[in-house]
Amino acid sequence: MLKIFRVILSLSLTFCFSATIIANEQSNDYFPHTPGSFWVYENQNGDKLTRRAVEVKTIADETYHAFSYEPALEDWVDYEHYVHPNFYQIRKDGIAFFVGDEVEKAFEARLRKEMDADIKEQQGISTTGDASVDISYEIEVEAKDDFYFLPTRVAFDKKWTATQISGSITLKLEIQSPIPNLQIPGGDQKSIPIALVEKGKVAAKETVKTPAGIFEDCLKIEYWYAKATEKEDATKPTFSDTSGIELTTLWLAPNVGIVKFIRKSADSKVEKSLELTQYEIKSTDSAGQ
Repeated sequence: MLKIFRVILSLSLTFCFSATIIANEQSNDYFPHTPGSFWVYENQNGDKLTRRAVEVKTIADETYHAFSYEPALEDWVDYEHYVHPNFYQIRKDGIAFFVGDEVEKAFEARLRKEMDADIKEQQGISTTGDASVDISYEIEVEAKDDFYFLPTRVAFDKKWTATQISGSITLKLEIQSPIPNLQIPGGDQKSIPIALVEKGKVAAKETVKTPAGIFEDCLKIEYWYAKATEKEDATKPTFSDTSGIELTTLWLAPNVGIVKFIRKSADSKVEKSLELTQYEIKSTDSAGQ
């Protein structure tokens, strides 16, 4: 679980830029979308997720390719915008997922889960022996509509902005005390801004083994969160030089798509994983039959 609250308070990142173009590679080569195609994934708990490519959809006069999923999502905490897009476009500049509303719901759900656990430990704690403080909060989250999944021109170590998340957490402190008009230094309400940008980069090409087979020439894509105001011209992010960060990694196989997904916490422990167990990619001819 991404420690979002701690990231917002303490994240400080540095980056590197060293781009090498992968000759003649286009992002759409790694993202087939013929209706009727399907992919079956299994997570770290043995649960299955089936993704199906369905007919294109029109939203606000824009045409999108579309996916459906089985089983249906029951808890927004489990939503992963990297692997759960319902609508997406293959544009001139790259692949974009139309997931802004979903990112907002999932980010807020995960943040609430984390904060509720932290507050539960602090709720009602005595401050003076006679007084205690109860904590409540409100969250506002806004994300860009598009998650920029992969640029058209694939290049090693060239980072891009995948999405941005903004908003605030307002903490409210209520004192329970027999002492009249007891005040909290600094006030009884604190507002913590949310200003995060998610970065992505293609880190390497690798061979990946999954239950569905061995896939060569997979793009290894890494995503991580940074402060929205942080400069982007230093060293690349690693767990050793960042604070409270998680790293999400995807592997894309040519003409297949996502074959593996791993999210690791700051201590390099795997928090969530998906592997491809079965798939079928329809040809354009068979889709039209």
